[in-house]
Amino acid sequence: MRGLDTNVLVRFLLRDDRNQATRAKAAIDRAIAAGEPLLVGLLTLLETEWVLRARARLSKSDIIGAFKHLLEVRELRFENEDAVEQALYHFENNRADFADCLMIAQYQRIGCHAMLTFDRRAARIPGGEMVPR
Repeated sequence: MRGLDTNVLVRFLLRDDRNQATRAKAAIDRAIAAGEPLLVGLLTLLETEWVLRARARLSKSDIIGAFKHLLEVRELRFENEDAVEQALYHFENNRADFADCLMIAQYQRIGCHAMLTFDRRAARIPGGEMVPR
């Protein structure tokens, strides 16, 4: 198994650099043809969301759609896929940033009952808790 770097995943999704997009797709296709799963780590996914939002200026719904599509690709594995799915659900249904949604989901998966935050939007997600005054 190999992990994907953010730049490979972004080129694959955006196809904004023709040469790198072609190379990324070819590498992914070769791994799939060889039956080799590819891993998308949480940090890679988090960084990819930032690039799609801040650099590519994709809408929230386009980012959610792209991530849902990636989750459906049988040959792609995700670090803590349950946390990713939970984060996407909260991101889609709340106003919190994807990063906060992913952190809360990951914290819950490792046994925390809440993530302390000063961010009001994050505190509204189940598992988010505003730091008391």
